[in-house]
Amino acid sequence: ELLLATPLPYSSFTSSSVYGRGYGAGYAKLNRKQGSGGWSPLDTDHYQWLQVDLGSRKQVVAIATQGRYNSLDWTSKYQLLYSDMQKNWRPYLQDKNIWTFEGNGNSEGVVRHEMQHPILARYIRFIPLDWNRDGRIGVRLELYGCTYWSDVISFDGHSVILYRFRSKKMKIVKDVISLKFRTTAGNGVLLHGEGQQGDYILLELHRARLQLSINLGSNQYGSIQGHTAVTSGSLLDDDHWHSVVIQRYRRNINFTLDHHTQPFRTNGEFDHLDLDYEISFGGVPVSAKPSSGGKENFVGCMERITYNGDNITNLVRRKKVDTTSFRNLTFSCTESNSFPVFFNSTSFLLLPGQSDSDTLSVSFSFRTWNPNGLLMFTALADGWVEVGLTDSKVTVYMNVTQKKNTRIDISSGSGLNDGQWHSVHLNALENYAMLTVDGDEASTVRTAIPIQIQTRGNYYFGGYFLSSNTRSFKRSFQGCMQMIHIDDHLADLRAVEQGIIGTFENVSLDMCAIIDRCVPNHCEHGGRCLQTWDSFSCNCSGTGYSGATCHTSLYQQSCEEYKHQGKSSGSYWIDPDGSGSIAPFRVNCDMEEERVWTTLKNNLSPQTSVVSGGDEDGKATLQISYNVTAEQVFSITSSAEKCEQYVAYACRMSRLLNSPDGGPFTWWVGRTNERHVYWGGSGPGIQKCSCGIEHNCTDPKKYCNCDADLKEDAGLLLYKDHLPVSQVVIGDITRAGSEAKLTVGPLKCQGDRNFWNAASFTSPAAYLHFPSFKGETSTDVSFYFKTSSSHGVFLENVRTNNFLHIELRGLSQPVVHFSLDVGTKRVEVSVHSPVPLNDNQWHRVEAEKNIKEAVLKVDALHREVRATPAQGQAKLELYSDLYIGASSGQRGFLGCMRALKINGVTIDLNEKAKVTPGVNQGCHGHCSKYGMHCKNGGRCIEEYNGYSCDCSLTAYDGPFCTDDVGGYFETGTLVRYDFQSDAVRDPKSLSDVGAPLEANLTQEELVFSFSTYSAPSILVYISSRTQDYVAVVLKHNGTLQIRYSLGGLSEPYTVDVDHRNMANGQPHSVRITRNLKEIRLQLDHYPMSTYNLPEASDTQFNLIKSIFLGKVFETGQIDPILIDRYNTPGFVGCLSRVELNGIAPLKAALRSGMTAPVSTHGILVPSNCGASPLIISPMASASDPWHMDTAGVVFPFNENLPRVDGVDQNTVLIGGIISVVVFVVLCIMVFAIRHVFRHKGSYHTNEAKGAESADCADAAIIVNDPAFTETIEESKKEWFI
Repeated sequence: ELLLATPLPYSSFTSSSVYGRGYGAGYAKLNRKQGSGGWSPLDTDHYQWLQVDLGSRKQVVAIATQGRYNSLDWTSKYQLLYSDMQKNWRPYLQDKNIWTFEGNGNSEGVVRHEMQHPILARYIRFIPLDWNRDGRIGVRLELYGCTYWSDVISFDGHSVILYRFRSKKMKIVKDVISLKFRTTAGNGVLLHGEGQQGDYILLELHRARLQLSINLGSNQYGSIQGHTAVTSGSLLDDDHWHSVVIQRYRRNINFTLDHHTQPFRTNGEFDHLDLDYEISFGGVPVSAKPSSGGKENFVGCMERITYNGDNITNLVRRKKVDTTSFRNLTFSCTESNSFPVFFNSTSFLLLPGQSDSDTLSVSFSFRTWNPNGLLMFTALADGWVEVGLTDSKVTVYMNVTQKKNTRIDISSGSGLNDGQWHSVHLNALENYAMLTVDGDEASTVRTAIPIQIQTRGNYYFGGYFLSSNTRSFKRSFQGCMQMIHIDDHLADLRAVEQGIIGTFENVSLDMCAIIDRCVPNHCEHGGRCLQTWDSFSCNCSGTGYSGATCHTSLYQQSCEEYKHQGKSSGSYWIDPDGSGSIAPFRVNCDMEEERVWTTLKNNLSPQTSVVSGGDEDGKATLQISYNVTAEQVFSITSSAEKCEQYVAYACRMSRLLNSPDGGPFTWWVGRTNERHVYWGGSGPGIQKCSCGIEHNCTDPKKYCNCDADLKEDAGLLLYKDHLPVSQVVIGDITRAGSEAKLTVGPLKCQGDRNFWNAASFTSPAAYLHFPSFKGETSTDVSFYFKTSSSHGVFLENVRTNNFLHIELRGLSQPVVHFSLDVGTKRVEVSVHSPVPLNDNQWHRVEAEKNIKEAVLKVDALHREVRATPAQGQAKLELYSDLYIGASSGQRGFLGCMRALKINGVTIDLNEKAKVTPGVNQGCHGHCSKYGMHCKNGGRCIEEYNGYSCDCSLTAYDGPFCTDDVGGYFETGTLVRYDFQSDAVRDPKSLSDVGAPLEANLTQEELVFSFSTYSAPSILVYISSRTQDYVAVVLKHNGTLQIRYSLGGLSEPYTVDVDHRNMANGQPHSVRITRNLKEIRLQLDHYPMSTYNLPEASDTQFNLIKSIFLGKVFETGQIDPILIDRYNTPGFVGCLSRVELNGIAPLKAALRSGMTAPVSTHGILVPSNCGASPLIISPMASASDPWHMDTAGVVFPFNENLPRVDGVDQNTVLIGGIISVVVFVVLCIMVFAIRHVFRHKGSYHTNEAKGAESADCADAAIIVNDPAFTETIEESKKEWFI
């Protein structure tokens, strides 16, 4: 690194002006005190500049600045321009923006900046933007870099360099080609090579963009095409140097333009580039194939051309290559005649023209991204002429006020805001006007002018100077202009710059700082980039993604995630890698109670007949496709707990695997294109079918049924790394009488390990360290968490230039805080949650940073956005020191985190927790593992170190929703539950819990238990706002009757259970389910009975109104038989577990904390009614999250409860001794009773005891069932043991 400015003579420094003799530009050297100690201009405004001539082209890598020595003069902000020839200046860009450097805050401090990319130029201009307002502009500076030398070759559009190979044909597997070019032409061939076999490589400019076309060969049938074309860059006709590097190894190519690398892989299946004779630079040689013709040769300059290690420019100078096409070979770059003018939104350029002329002639070229803007304005003696851009078309407005304010409008062109140069020529003379755009004479627009015009001679471009006697236009032009002609004379813009003619304001002369903000395209996933001069936006429609840069997926990662959002079975779009490269795709989700299945269907119909393929070996090949890519399939199988696929082969005279010793006739191909010779029901490495594994084949000597030419072989393929089946090859189908039918079922995968990949942080000082992770321009982080702590750091990246931090804060109001660095600025986003976040429930955090904004979402409901600064948009470097938790001394996250993804990649928390102190694997007690223990429709609720069951929508209570909720009804007691706004839920519906459904039910499910000695009585009565009702009653003899009145019948339809007296004081359970006209009745442990409503009966239960328990007290028409026979005195006994379509009226009446439209009349005493307890299969205490040594605990875990190892050992010992004593006493009593009965000579049978007092044998079984133990009298009390 050399000092570039210090060694230069005084004369190498020039400036826009000088404040005084000692303030000259030559004194602006770092740390120098000569003269007045630095440069200061005469005027302190935005038109000043300091220029350094480096003597020759140099590579500048850094700049350092100071203020003027011992003064109040310093520059606080500045920009840099550079050029090779003191013209066509280019601003220094960084992150696709004209970069503003932070300068000095005093006169002596040195501020140094490294260039993101080196500047290669001879002339550097320093442009002050802001300065100390108590002083003047002042600066001393130093430039750092190194020398640069290169041969430059000028191309005139006819010149072509031919580099001939040492052999006639080159078969190349690896290429490295590089060159630099500058041009003002938008089209031209830079590089060309081709071979006789159809291979070629072509690098060309097309519409000022660089396109690389390459073909490594197509196959002989033409079914695999090798042509590949990739485009990079834009606005490359700016007469500035651009560097290109092409690196190829086989089919993998890195295409680099101006430090932006675009990797891609060629089409086809070949690896070598076969070229004949030569490769050309600057155009297509005359000897090329006719198919290569029609392309323009390059006009401009090239340098540093290399091809696979050979320096072509050096070979040209040494005359070692063919340059015969050059008319005049020069090793310098011809200067361009263009003198561009750069307009911003507040600028104009005034140029003089002829006055009092009856002819108006104006032409110019422009380029812009804006669809609207004022290009030119001139006043006439009577009116004015305006040339503008309106909706991307050039429009001319001529307003002549001499006669009745005549207005003339003409327009031409379209899509002219594409950033390309477009020419405009307007002629108005005598009695007509002509408008020509882009030199297309055929499209010239002509119009008549009613009077002769008379010019005034002043022409405003890019805006205009406000005047009292002219109209005020608000539309400003943002863009560039050049080649301005007035009255057919080229305007001398150099004279304008020197102040000799014309005037301007806020205009940059001899510079076009247009920036293509859509190249590279920051709109991800195929989003369409739209831009104006100042910014860009993304159209994400049809991509499956949303956000400012189409970064965020619209879909969930898996069926598992949809289920936990409460979704039902159906077809869904999923996006397993979120913002990653895998596109969303549609799957079928089967939401079972305890598991979730993801299904991918294929194109093969069941029982597809197999026909010989006509090959010599007679084999048939069936391709199985799934309408998804292999990458999409792998995203499902790799994260699934298990996968399966059903295959079946029905055969007649068609062997399958040719077992036991022969080679297989049939095989299938899986995900990795490997051949497999096992069949459904078997496994890898075993050439058997299901019957061979189970030893039940038709022929015991064979391992498949079809190997004996009979029946069918079917089963599940379970090895998920081999799935799905992509191809089946069937061989034994050519024998006489052979028949085969193939079935390949859908791919079915269960679970999502990524969704449940979790870790528990048990110490606030614990963290997980991930040392390597790739950063991107757009970065997103998402995860689920649950905690009982009010604050803690979720994750952070603190030891790089780009800070990233997500934290939970707040005691009174919870806040999730997201902060990150963008360049030198820190962006902070906070989301205030209206609900607690430390409630031990799962919450989701989604944070995203892209080139336009930072976004934070909590629970997908609360969202905050902050704009990110335009400067400093580099990739977020997460290559080291990413911490989950806090590593910087702050309090880390305490709780459980799962499904952590960064840029679509799942972070394996579970695996990392194995080796990290203070962090445990998984979230103990989460619902995916223990949720099945929530019974009777109870909903599993995640908690930090356990789980709980939400029984609010069931008829049960208790930690597992297994405790009966019942009540004892005294004489005259009734419970009434009123339905409001159709709040009954259909049991077949999979809509959200509590969602109202139609008032006219076609299906219902009524479940309850009861015990009573009282008959007759009404157990349950469901009324409606019509005459429809359903009633369950006990008749005089204690038998059960169900009455349905749904309309269409003169009398209610009744179901009588006459063979049992159910008013026997024992608990009985009833389940009545109706679907349309089918009624199913389940009583106690008896088989289910099915009944059907008569044909004339209606199927709709219209306008359900109320549920009555124990007695009916209803207005309107009621069945008189019910009132006369069953309603007086009412039910006396116990009812429990009452539930209708998910509504629990009795529970609502007994639980004072529940808000429900329920009322009670009379005395209702809570009781479990002696109903049967539901038995839960035992679990090992080590794996049971509910296990505690303290007897009687029925509440879920929480972190405030004592640990198991902290239980008082004395208490345990005493409890154990008491238990043993009680057990011994009970055993003695049992033996004594048995002895007494034997001595009485009791008659012993296998009948259940209690049959003597039972009405029938069925009742005897129920009496002696251990589950049915309590009587009505005992049911009035609550017993706690």
